[in-house]
Amino acid sequence: MNAMYKKIIPCLDMKDGKVVKGIKFENVKNIGDPPKLAKSYEDQGADEVAFLDISATVEGRQTMLKAVSATSKVLTVPFVVGGGIRSKADMKEVLDAGADKVSINSAAVFDPNIVSECRDAFGKEKLIIAVDAKKNGNRWEVYTHGGMRSANIDAIEWSKKVEDLGAGEILLTSIDADGVKDGYDIALTEAVADAVSIPVTASGGCGSMEHIYQVLSQTNAAAALAASVFHYNEFTVSQVKQYLRDRGVDVR
Repeated sequence: MNAMYKKIIPCLDMKDGKVVKGIKFENVKNIGDPPKLAKSYEDQGADEVAFLDISATVEGRQTMLKAVSATSKVLTVPFVVGGGIRSKADMKEVLDAGADKVSINSAAVFDPNIVSECRDAFGKEKLIIAVDAKKNGNRWEVYTHGGMRSANIDAIEWSKKVEDLGAGEILLTSIDADGVKDGYDIALTEAVADAVSIPVTASGGCGSMEHIYQVLSQTNAAAALAASVFHYNEFTVSQVKQYLRDRGVDVR
């Protein structure tokens, strides 16, 4: 695929085997069945589908392999899975269950060696490091445990470090913007995307097609991830892509 194409990635935030959506990682509501939603997004033209088990790390358990397996069976586009992945063995189980790429967040913060171990075992193209960042004073800090705990690490420096360790991509979520639907954090996305040479997916804050256009045209983000706007049928992936094409953004 042409690397210049910008990707649109619907995200299924998972809890208790169901798709849910919250605001700033809290007040979570039930949305529906993962395989059904994932398939509908592929049919609309999604470039990838992401599945993030938002409570796995907090609850100290692995991501739901049964739901991963069921969802992977209905998809032909790349399927990204994250949440509760604490080791190379966990990553292998998720890949074996049908994921194409795996996203690791908290575990990498606690033990950065996991990044290079997983890259060596499975290849960097399968490894995404999720960076959940929140503004604190004049910098963005990395948060773990589903956005609950500050790691007291600068998000820009951390993004550079995980690239050096072997991450293939970064999934960058602004906790401040998450679910608020006022738009992506352009300054954060720009800062991270300019600091690394691997693809960065912008996440957190999408409330309109204009927001997706803004983050893809004003920053070097390679992709935009969104959840609630798609779950609530505010618009479809194909409508977003047409909107972007009309404004000169290259999409598949």
